[in-house]
Amino acid sequence: MAEFTRQRGKRQEDGGLGSVLDLLLANARLVLGVSGAAVLAVATLAVKRLIDRATSPRDEGDPKAEQKTLEESWQDLALIKATPKPPKKQRREDLSEPLLSPARPPAPGEARKPKVCSAPPETPRVESSPLCCLTLQEKLLSHYSSQLAVPEVQASLAPQLARSICAQLQNFLRSKCPELPFGSLFLSGPLLDGLGALAADHVNLMLPVVLDAALWSLIPGEDTVVRNPQYWMIKRTDLEYFPRGRSPWDRFIVGRYLSSNALNETLRKMLVASINWPAIGSLLGCVIHPVVASQELKLEVKHDQVELSITLFPVVEMEDKVLLAVPPEGLVENLWLESFYRAEVSKVKELDAGDSGARQHCLRILNGICKSHPALHKLSGSPLTHVVLHLSATSWDWAEESLADRFQQVLEELVSYLEEGVLPSYFNHKINLFCELSEEEIDEMGFMLYRAISEPELLLKEK
Repeated sequence: MAEFTRQRGKRQEDGGLGSVLDLLLANARLVLGVSGAAVLAVATLAVKRLIDRATSPRDEGDPKAEQKTLEESWQDLALIKATPKPPKKQRREDLSEPLLSPARPPAPGEARKPKVCSAPPETPRVESSPLCCLTLQEKLLSHYSSQLAVPEVQASLAPQLARSICAQLQNFLRSKCPELPFGSLFLSGPLLDGLGALAADHVNLMLPVVLDAALWSLIPGEDTVVRNPQYWMIKRTDLEYFPRGRSPWDRFIVGRYLSSNALNETLRKMLVASINWPAIGSLLGCVIHPVVASQELKLEVKHDQVELSITLFPVVEMEDKVLLAVPPEGLVENLWLESFYRAEVSKVKELDAGDSGARQHCLRILNGICKSHPALHKLSGSPLTHVVLHLSATSWDWAEESLADRFQQVLEELVSYLEEGVLPSYFNHKINLFCELSEEEIDEMGFMLYRAISEPELLLKEK
């Protein structure tokens, strides 16, 4: 009974709303004319559709219905934004054409009034400007050359500073912790690999953690407490035969698992309290500060010609997996994040070398746009690379002259993945690269990219 009453009340509300809209549109033709009424009808229809969906019950368990609702919302919002304004009525004195009805002849005996010849109004001077008729292809290449090029001084100085700091940190770890078998530190990131650097402002510093495969094993992500295939656990094995203390990494065990959080905290204390960064900075001609408040192991480097951020990542390589000490937010502290960055860079460069493609050009442009756009910055990096890799399996023409076509196709693919809320990893389809995005973030990104499909220039405007 209650359900029936609710449905009945909704029908009454819908009937009342329809009557008001019909009356409004009927009078609009008299006031605004045919074209004005048509414009108002389009906008009113879009608003009514939004109200109907907002007041109608949602199918919480039906993902197809939610996907259809999301797509219709983007279309309606785009319809409202694209509705043209009704034309303004032209004032009589602005018209250059005479009235259609002839002037009244003077009555007999009525003197004609002499015509006063007024000087014609001065025509405002309009400065001619060159017509902007660039194609999307030309705009993309112009954007690539003008906004994505790293200054030569910064491009050479930033890696040089990072390598010098890397050497100093390597020497400190070997002298301070000789019992821990750290591997040789190495640099990584877009600045060195060339897939998205907007500026020479960030470098990753990878610290290998060398484990004995006989004492450690990997637990798949599906079997971990978070049930996320991208996170792994590293378990200490055979404690009955090889007791605790046999491995130098046993000091970082929490519940028989190698704790990424415990290792990070030990390194954080070293970076903040044990290393003499003022002396190292003076030696290298810069100022180095460890970032205390950050969850990551981060250093800020200030030089006269460049400002650089360096992030330190402990990394374990086992069983063809590359795992970073980046636990998810929350109380879980033993998890390691699987990284595909090395495989992404290698695969993109391999594909480009095979067909002289422009995938790297396309990725630099897309990464530059998303990184600088407030609504799209979470799409930069791996998600864009995986979309390009998926697209490369079906679209074979990646020549530079097809850059605009592939660019728009990537936008269309991104919108389709956002509609589903799932972007499967190219290397492991069980992993959803959108799993950490909120519904609000997905809606905002989807609407922005949905508009950009028909108007890509929106993304190329300077922020």
